[in-house]
Amino acid sequence: MRPLLVILFGFLLLPAPCLARASGEQGWTPLFNGKDLSGWVKNGAEKWVVDDGAILGESTVGKYGYLTTEKTYSDFVLRLRFKCDTDGNSGVFLRSRITGESPATGPDIEGMQVEIDPTRHTGGLYESGGRGWVQLPTADGERAIKSRDWNELEIAAEGRHYVTRLNSVQIVDWDDPAPRFTSGVIGLQLHTGGGVKIRFKDIYIMELSK
Repeated sequence: MRPLLVILFGFLLLPAPCLARASGEQGWTPLFNGKDLSGWVKNGAEKWVVDDGAILGESTVGKYGYLTTEKTYSDFVLRLRFKCDTDGNSGVFLRSRITGESPATGPDIEGMQVEIDPTRHTGGLYESGGRGWVQLPTADGERAIKSRDWNELEIAAEGRHYVTRLNSVQIVDWDDPAPRFTSGVIGLQLHTGGGVKIRFKDIYIMELSK
């Protein structure tokens, strides 16, 4: 892992109260204010609302749904917490863009996705609109998720280098040999098929200077 990311993950692995202070004092910017969806864009017909201080995503029509940032980002460290109220597939998209919409399945997106699924592969990397799975979790990583509790997810994207951690367990440390996406929006996903209910909160980003 690069020295800069080692330092940054040192901040990320602080206990929650210290982590919140670091977010305010060490160059961290909140992406969610805990009250409304200011700074975010709904893509598709699925439900995205603020509920009890968290973003609640709920599949209501069984199509893809994405909540994306208004701003685009390139190199950064992102940290957030999520809780899966149900089984089902979700994720966090990086350096992504909405490319269109299908009447059958909803919005189309391309970019790198960090998987969230209480049954498998959370923290792994999937390239949507391209190569599919590019990096799966380690065996320890597959056991790191808390299926019905709050989880802490930490993501670093710097050039072609990606690092993810789930509940302090390193999941991925990977250099992309053929990067296609260098900047774009950050997105929260509801997978097609229905029945997904997931919550996100404490979303902070630190942009990395080049």
